[in-house]
Amino acid sequence: MATIKDVAERVGVSVTTVSRVLNNRGYLSEDLKRRVYQAMEELNYQPNELARSLFRKKSNIIGLIIPDISHPFFSEIAIHIETFAYKSGYKILLCNSQLDKKKEKDYLNMLKASQVDGIIMGSHTLDTEEYKSINMPLVTLDRQLSESIPYVSSDHYKGGQLATKLLIRKGCKKIAHISGNLKLHLLAKARYDGFIDTVKKHSINHVVVQTDLNGFKYDEYKKIVTELFLKHPDLDGVFASSDLIAAQVLKECKRLGKRVPEDVKVVGFDGIRVGEFMMPGLSTIQQPIKDIAKTAVKLLIDWINGTEVPRENILPVKLIEKETT
Repeated sequence: MATIKDVAERVGVSVTTVSRVLNNRGYLSEDLKRRVYQAMEELNYQPNELARSLFRKKSNIIGLIIPDISHPFFSEIAIHIETFAYKSGYKILLCNSQLDKKKEKDYLNMLKASQVDGIIMGSHTLDTEEYKSINMPLVTLDRQLSESIPYVSSDHYKGGQLATKLLIRKGCKKIAHISGNLKLHLLAKARYDGFIDTVKKHSINHVVVQTDLNGFKYDEYKKIVTELFLKHPDLDGVFASSDLIAAQVLKECKRLGKRVPEDVKVVGFDGIRVGEFMMPGLSTIQQPIKDIAKTAVKLLIDWINGTEVPRENILPVKLIEKETT
Protein backbone atom coordinates (compact mmCIF):
# COMPACT_ATOMS: atom_id res chain seq x y z
CA MET A 1 0.00 0.00 0.00
CA ALA A 2 1.39 3.37 -1.08
CA THR A 3 2.32 5.96 1.56
CA ILE A 4 2.64 9.72 1.52
CA LYS A 5 6.41 9.21 1.35
CA ASP A 6 5.99 7.24 -1.90
CA VAL A 7 3.96 10.10 -3.36
CA ALA A 8 6.64 12.63 -2.33
CA GLU A 9 9.39 10.55 -3.94
CA ARG A 10 7.39 10.15 -7.16
CA VAL A 11 6.88 13.92 -7.45
CA GLY A 12 10.38 14.80 -6.17
CA VAL A 13 9.25 16.94 -3.26
CA SER A 14 9.21 16.60 0.52
CA VAL A 15 6.52 14.82 2.54
CA THR A 16 5.67 18.19 4.07
CA THR A 17 4.94 19.63 0.63
CA VAL A 18 2.60 16.74 -0.23
CA SER A 19 0.86 17.24 3.11
CA ARG A 20 0.39 20.92 2.32
CA VAL A 21 -1.22 19.99 -1.00
CA LEU A 22 -3.56 17.51 0.66
CA ASN A 23 -4.62 20.04 3.27
CA ASN A 24 -4.55 23.05 0.92
CA ARG A 25 -2.26 25.07 3.17
CA GLY A 26 -0.04 27.89 2.01
CA TYR A 27 0.79 28.96 -1.54
CA LEU A 28 0.83 26.04 -3.99
CA SER A 29 1.25 26.27 -7.73
CA GLU A 30 -1.34 24.59 -9.92
CA ASP A 31 1.41 22.57 -11.58
CA LEU A 32 2.59 21.19 -8.22
CA LYS A 33 -0.94 20.24 -7.19
CA ARG A 34 -1.52 18.57 -10.55
CA ARG A 35 1.67 16.48 -10.22
CA VAL A 36 0.85 15.46 -6.63
CA TYR A 37 -2.68 14.33 -7.50
CA GLN A 38 -1.40 12.54 -10.60
CA ALA A 39 1.13 10.66 -8.47
CA MET A 40 -1.56 9.78 -5.94
CA GLU A 41 -3.69 8.32 -8.73
CA GLU A 42 -0.82 6.38 -10.26
CA LEU A 43 0.16 4.92 -6.87
CA ASN A 44 -3.46 4.43 -5.77
CA TYR A 45 -2.69 6.39 -2.62
CA GLN A 46 -5.65 6.98 -0.27
CA PRO A 47 -5.13 9.78 2.30
CA ASN A 48 -6.04 9.02 5.88
CA GLU A 49 -9.16 11.16 6.26
CA LEU A 50 -9.21 10.97 10.05
CA ALA A 51 -5.58 12.09 10.26
CA ARG A 52 -6.29 14.92 7.85
CA SER A 53 -9.33 16.04 9.85
CA LEU A 54 -7.28 16.08 13.05
CA PHE A 55 -4.63 18.16 11.29
CA ARG A 56 -7.17 20.62 9.88
CA LYS A 57 -9.41 20.45 12.97
CA LYS A 58 -12.27 20.00 10.50
CA SER A 59 -13.55 16.82 8.85
CA ASN A 60 -16.27 18.19 6.52
CA ILE A 61 -18.42 15.31 7.75
CA ILE A 62 -21.87 15.70 9.31
CA GLY A 63 -23.46 13.04 11.49
CA LEU A 64 -27.15 12.29 10.87
CA ILE A 65 -29.09 10.17 13.35
CA ILE A 66 -32.63 9.19 12.36
CA PRO A 67 -35.04 6.76 14.05
CA ASP A 68 -35.95 4.49 11.13
CA ILE A 69 -34.46 4.60 7.63
CA SER A 70 -37.24 2.31 6.36
CA HIS A 71 -39.88 4.94 7.15
CA PRO A 72 -40.57 6.91 3.94
CA PHE A 73 -40.55 10.30 5.69
CA PHE A 74 -37.11 9.75 7.21
CA SER A 75 -35.67 8.16 4.09
CA GLU A 76 -36.81 11.17 2.05
CA ILE A 77 -35.41 13.68 4.52
CA ALA A 78 -32.11 11.75 4.69
CA ILE A 79 -31.81 11.85 0.90
CA HIS A 80 -32.33 15.62 0.83
CA ILE A 81 -29.97 16.24 3.75
CA GLU A 82 -27.24 14.25 1.99
CA THR A 83 -27.85 16.16 -1.26
CA PHE A 84 -27.68 19.63 0.31
CA ALA A 85 -24.71 18.70 2.51
CA TYR A 86 -22.75 17.32 -0.45
CA LYS A 87 -23.43 20.45 -2.49
CA SER A 88 -22.02 22.44 0.44
CA GLY A 89 -18.83 20.38 0.60
CA TYR A 90 -19.86 17.99 3.38
CA LYS A 91 -20.40 14.25 3.50
CA ILE A 92 -22.93 12.45 5.69
CA LEU A 93 -22.36 9.71 8.25
CA LEU A 94 -25.81 8.11 8.59
CA CYS A 95 -26.94 6.36 11.79
CA ASN A 96 -30.22 4.45 12.22
CA SER A 97 -31.16 4.45 15.92
CA GLN A 98 -34.44 2.48 15.69
CA LEU A 99 -35.46 4.49 18.78
CA ASP A 100 -33.10 2.39 20.90
CA LYS A 101 -31.55 4.46 23.73
CA LYS A 102 -28.35 2.42 23.91
CA LYS A 103 -27.94 2.46 20.14
CA GLU A 104 -28.50 6.20 19.95
CA LYS A 105 -25.95 6.86 22.70
CA ASP A 106 -23.42 4.55 21.01
CA TYR A 107 -23.89 6.42 17.75
CA LEU A 108 -23.42 9.79 19.46
CA ASN A 109 -20.17 8.56 21.00
CA MET A 110 -19.04 7.17 17.64
CA LEU A 111 -19.75 10.47 15.86
CA LYS A 112 -17.79 12.43 18.46
CA ALA A 113 -14.87 9.99 18.19
CA SER A 114 -15.02 10.26 14.39
CA GLN A 115 -14.43 14.03 14.63
CA VAL A 116 -17.59 15.00 12.75
CA ASP A 117 -18.08 18.76 12.49
CA GLY A 118 -21.69 18.65 13.69
CA ILE A 119 -24.79 16.50 14.06
CA ILE A 120 -28.34 16.64 12.74
CA MET A 121 -30.49 14.76 15.23
CA GLY A 122 -33.79 13.27 14.07
CA SER A 123 -33.99 10.63 16.82
CA HIS A 124 -34.61 11.72 20.39
CA THR A 125 -34.66 8.97 23.00
CA LEU A 126 -32.07 10.33 25.44
CA ASP A 127 -32.42 12.91 28.19
CA THR A 128 -31.93 16.53 27.22
CA GLU A 129 -28.74 16.85 29.28
CA GLU A 130 -27.05 14.15 27.19
CA TYR A 131 -27.60 16.16 24.01
CA LYS A 132 -26.47 19.39 25.67
CA SER A 133 -23.22 17.73 26.74
CA ILE A 134 -22.24 16.80 23.17
CA ASN A 135 -20.23 20.01 22.95
CA MET A 136 -20.42 20.42 19.19
CA PRO A 137 -22.86 22.07 16.75
CA LEU A 138 -26.19 20.22 16.90
CA VAL A 139 -29.47 20.82 15.06
CA THR A 140 -32.60 18.84 15.91
CA LEU A 141 -35.62 17.88 13.86
CA ASP A 142 -39.01 18.22 15.56
CA ARG A 143 -37.77 18.61 19.13
CA GLN A 144 -36.94 21.56 21.37
CA LEU A 145 -34.07 20.51 23.60
CA SER A 146 -32.85 23.75 25.13
CA GLU A 147 -32.56 27.49 24.58
CA SER A 148 -29.15 26.96 22.98
CA ILE A 149 -29.94 24.21 20.44
CA PRO A 150 -31.64 25.22 17.16
CA TYR A 151 -34.44 23.07 15.77
CA VAL A 152 -36.35 22.71 12.50
CA SER A 153 -40.01 21.72 12.39
CA SER A 154 -43.14 21.96 10.31
CA ASP A 155 -46.10 23.94 11.60
CA HIS A 156 -47.76 20.84 13.06
CA TYR A 157 -50.48 22.78 14.86
CA LYS A 158 -51.58 24.46 11.64
CA GLY A 159 -51.54 21.06 9.94
CA GLY A 160 -53.83 19.60 12.59
CA GLN A 161 -56.21 22.52 12.13
CA LEU A 162 -56.24 22.28 8.33
CA ALA A 163 -56.88 18.52 8.33
CA THR A 164 -59.70 18.75 10.88
CA LYS A 165 -61.35 21.78 9.28
CA LEU A 166 -61.38 19.95 5.95
CA LEU A 167 -63.18 16.94 7.45
CA ILE A 168 -65.70 19.21 9.19
CA ARG A 169 -66.23 21.21 6.00
CA LYS A 170 -66.94 17.95 4.17
CA GLY A 171 -69.72 17.14 6.63
CA CYS A 172 -68.07 14.69 9.06
CA LYS A 173 -69.98 14.30 12.33
CA LYS A 174 -67.66 11.91 14.21
CA ILE A 175 -63.94 12.21 13.60
CA ALA A 176 -61.09 10.04 14.86
CA HIS A 177 -57.51 11.19 15.20
CA ILE A 178 -54.84 8.49 15.17
CA SER A 179 -51.92 10.29 16.79
CA GLY A 180 -48.33 9.53 17.60
CA ASN A 181 -47.62 8.74 21.23
CA LEU A 182 -48.48 11.86 23.21
CA LYS A 183 -46.00 11.05 26.00
CA LEU A 184 -43.07 11.81 23.71
CA HIS A 185 -41.92 15.43 23.95
CA LEU A 186 -42.01 16.03 20.21
CA LEU A 187 -43.28 19.06 18.34
CA ALA A 188 -45.40 16.71 16.20
CA LYS A 189 -47.74 16.46 19.21
CA ALA A 190 -49.09 19.82 18.05
CA ARG A 191 -50.99 17.94 15.33
CA TYR A 192 -53.13 16.55 18.14
CA ASP A 193 -53.46 20.00 19.73
CA GLY A 194 -54.66 21.47 16.43
CA PHE A 195 -57.17 18.64 16.06
CA ILE A 196 -58.54 18.90 19.61
CA ASP A 197 -58.90 22.69 19.54
CA THR A 198 -60.75 22.52 16.21
CA VAL A 199 -63.24 19.74 17.05
CA LYS A 200 -64.03 21.38 20.40
CA LYS A 201 -64.53 24.76 18.77
CA HIS A 202 -67.05 23.22 16.35
CA SER A 203 -68.59 20.84 18.95
CA ILE A 204 -67.75 17.77 16.84
CA ASN A 205 -67.96 14.26 18.32
CA HIS A 206 -64.43 12.83 18.30
CA VAL A 207 -62.13 10.06 19.47
CA VAL A 208 -58.33 9.88 19.82
CA VAL A 209 -56.12 6.77 19.74
CA GLN A 210 -52.32 6.71 20.10
CA THR A 211 -49.63 4.60 18.48
CA ASP A 212 -46.98 2.80 20.52
CA LEU A 213 -44.26 4.67 22.39
CA ASN A 214 -41.40 2.60 20.96
CA GLY A 215 -41.01 3.03 17.25
CA PHE A 216 -42.92 2.76 14.00
CA LYS A 217 -44.64 -0.61 14.18
CA TYR A 218 -46.57 -1.23 10.98
CA ASP A 219 -48.32 -4.35 12.30
CA GLU A 220 -49.52 -2.25 15.22
CA TYR A 221 -51.13 0.25 12.84
CA LYS A 222 -53.34 -2.53 11.48
CA LYS A 223 -54.44 -3.54 14.99
CA ILE A 224 -55.16 0.07 16.02
CA VAL A 225 -57.25 0.80 12.94
CA THR A 226 -59.18 -2.49 13.17
CA GLU A 227 -60.05 -1.85 16.84
CA LEU A 228 -60.95 1.76 16.08
CA PHE A 229 -63.66 0.83 13.58
CA LEU A 230 -64.82 -2.08 15.75
CA LYS A 231 -65.43 0.23 18.71
CA HIS A 232 -66.67 3.17 16.62
CA PRO A 233 -68.50 1.84 13.54
CA ASP A 234 -70.20 5.22 13.08
CA LEU A 235 -66.95 7.07 12.31
CA ASP A 236 -67.22 9.13 9.15
CA GLY A 237 -63.87 10.94 9.29
CA VAL A 238 -60.27 10.02 10.17
CA PHE A 239 -57.27 12.30 10.56
CA ALA A 240 -54.19 10.06 10.63
CA SER A 241 -50.88 11.41 11.94
CA SER A 242 -49.00 9.92 8.99
CA ASP A 243 -49.71 8.86 5.42
CA LEU A 244 -48.71 5.30 6.31
CA ILE A 245 -51.40 5.12 8.99
CA ALA A 246 -53.86 6.70 6.55
CA ALA A 247 -53.03 3.92 4.07
CA GLN A 248 -53.96 1.36 6.72
CA VAL A 249 -57.26 3.20 7.28
CA LEU A 250 -58.04 2.96 3.56
CA LYS A 251 -57.23 -0.74 3.62
CA GLU A 252 -59.54 -1.36 6.60
CA CYS A 253 -62.35 0.65 5.01
CA LYS A 254 -62.11 -1.55 1.93
CA ARG A 255 -62.20 -4.71 4.08
CA LEU A 256 -65.29 -3.47 5.92
CA GLY A 257 -67.05 -2.40 2.76
CA LYS A 258 -66.99 1.27 3.73
CA ARG A 259 -66.74 3.59 0.75
CA VAL A 260 -64.15 6.37 0.70
CA PRO A 261 -65.04 9.23 0.66
CA GLU A 262 -68.79 8.55 0.65
CA ASP A 263 -68.90 6.73 4.03
CA VAL A 264 -65.54 7.67 5.55
CA LYS A 265 -63.30 10.60 4.68
CA VAL A 266 -59.57 10.30 5.36
CA VAL A 267 -56.74 12.82 5.73
CA GLY A 268 -53.09 11.85 6.25
CA PHE A 269 -50.00 13.80 7.25
CA ASP A 270 -46.49 14.09 5.73
CA GLY A 271 -47.03 14.24 1.98
CA ILE A 272 -44.52 11.45 1.29
CA ARG A 273 -44.00 10.43 -2.33
CA VAL A 274 -45.41 6.94 -1.82
CA GLY A 275 -48.76 8.61 -1.11
CA GLU A 276 -48.95 9.51 -4.79
CA PHE A 277 -49.52 5.83 -5.58
CA MET A 278 -52.44 5.31 -3.17
CA MET A 279 -55.89 4.64 -4.57
CA PRO A 280 -58.03 6.57 -4.06
CA GLY A 281 -55.71 9.57 -4.01
CA LEU A 282 -54.93 10.55 -0.40
CA SER A 283 -55.76 13.98 0.97
CA THR A 284 -52.89 14.94 3.25
CA ILE A 285 -51.03 17.68 5.06
CA GLN A 286 -47.77 18.05 3.15
CA GLN A 287 -44.65 18.78 5.14
CA PRO A 288 -41.96 20.75 3.25
CA ILE A 289 -39.52 17.83 3.52
CA LYS A 290 -36.98 19.28 1.10
CA ASP A 291 -37.01 22.68 2.84
CA ILE A 292 -36.71 21.05 6.28
CA ALA A 293 -33.58 19.23 5.10
CA LYS A 294 -32.11 22.34 3.45
CA THR A 295 -32.77 24.48 6.53
CA ALA A 296 -31.23 21.90 8.89
CA VAL A 297 -28.07 21.63 6.77
CA LYS A 298 -27.71 25.41 6.41
CA LEU A 299 -28.21 26.00 10.14
CA LEU A 300 -25.61 23.40 11.04
CA ILE A 301 -23.00 24.59 8.54
CA ASP A 302 -23.51 28.22 9.56
CA TRP A 303 -23.02 27.21 13.20
CA ILE A 304 -19.92 25.18 12.30
CA ASN A 305 -18.52 28.27 10.60
CA GLY A 306 -19.18 30.44 13.64
CA THR A 307 -22.30 32.24 12.43
CA GLU A 308 -25.11 32.86 14.91
CA VAL A 309 -28.25 30.95 13.90
CA PRO A 310 -31.92 31.28 14.93
CA ARG A 311 -33.12 28.71 17.47
CA GLU A 312 -36.71 28.34 16.23
CA ASN A 313 -37.28 27.40 12.60
CA ILE A 314 -40.89 26.47 11.88
CA LEU A 315 -41.83 25.94 8.23
CA PRO A 316 -45.35 26.13 6.72
CA VAL A 317 -47.38 23.06 5.77
CA LYS A 318 -49.78 22.71 2.85
CA LEU A 319 -53.17 21.01 2.52
CA ILE A 320 -53.29 18.67 -0.47
CA GLU A 321 -56.90 17.69 -1.17
CA LYS A 322 -57.53 14.56 -3.24
CA GLU A 323 -60.11 11.80 -3.60
CA THR A 324 -60.26 10.56 0.04
CA THR A 325 -62.18 13.68 1.08
